[in-house]
Amino acid sequence: MKQYIKKSEYETVHLDNEWIIMNTDNFTVTKLNALGGFCWTLLEHPQSIGSLSQSILQKYDLQNESLLTDIEEFLGELIEYGLVHHAV
Repeated sequence: MKQYIKKSEYETVHLDNEWIIMNTDNFTVTKLNALGGFCWTLLEHPQSIGSLSQSILQKYDLQNESLLTDIEEFLGELIEYGLVHHAV
């Protein structure tokens, strides 16, 4: 089972319902909504798509049929932005 983790301790700012992640290695800024920010905090430790899904369902009252696909796409984007990688 693939697991994911933050690549580094990037500067993170939480304002209202948005999270801003500053990747000082690549000089980029990424904005996340509240749900994305929640996932970001969980990625301090290795997480699988299933474990992220379980945590989201416990915290938020979601009835999203495509939650696993959405999480996979979200993680793919974070990998593309250089913020997350596969845990070893």
